[in-house]
Amino acid sequence: MPIITISRSSYTYGKKVAEAVAKTLGYTCISREELINASQEFSMPGLKLVRELPIILDQTVFNKHRYISYIRSALLKHLAKGKVVYHGFCGHILLKDIDHVLKVQITAELEDRVKLVMDRDGLSRNDALLFIKTMDDARKKWCQKLYKIDLSKVCQYDISLNISKLPLDKAVDVICKTAMLDRFKTTAESRKAMNELLCAADARTETFTDSETNRICSIASLMKV
Repeated sequence: MPIITISRSSYTYGKKVAEAVAKTLGYTCISREELINASQEFSMPGLKLVRELPIILDQTVFNKHRYISYIRSALLKHLAKGKVVYHGFCGHILLKDIDHVLKVQITAELEDRVKLVMDRDGLSRNDALLFIKTMDDARKKWCQKLYKIDLSKVCQYDISLNISKLPLDKAVDVICKTAMLDRFKTTAESRKAMNELLCAADARTETFTDSETNRICSIASLMKV
């Protein structure tokens, strides 16, 4: 059975879509919060964290290859059994070479995202716009720096859905029907590729110290991985 990754920007209902898809298919739904048990090393409240995020990350010294290895290993351990919907940041990149992974992008119109931030967080329209712009810019910057990928390019996804123009139930239906296509069935070759990726990621993380692991988890938390 396929694995489904749902990539979404903040405040695009990606979590709701992922949970509904998992419920419909009888899959396990995993979020980045469940994937990363982050430390509080860089803990800061609310909007301040988002505004300071690029500065924090620029001042943080770490080896990007070790970071990527840790995140890939943590993700693969959850996905190895299949029948999983993962929603979070860059899951589609970490699994880009696995054929039985359906890579979904969820987007929403800016005004819908702004309204959601205003309603949920009690921010003014200007602060909501700043919040979204800062978060989006930080994600794009760090995806480019870590993975050399431009998040805005639709070609890296199998399907891209604008939730502002497609009712949630219809979006869920599209994803579920696509996941059932023969194209995304698990094969011996794709299962082997998944196992090899997991073994390679595990091998790279065996020498991590507790301090390195905590720092990687902190960075992942701030990046909303």
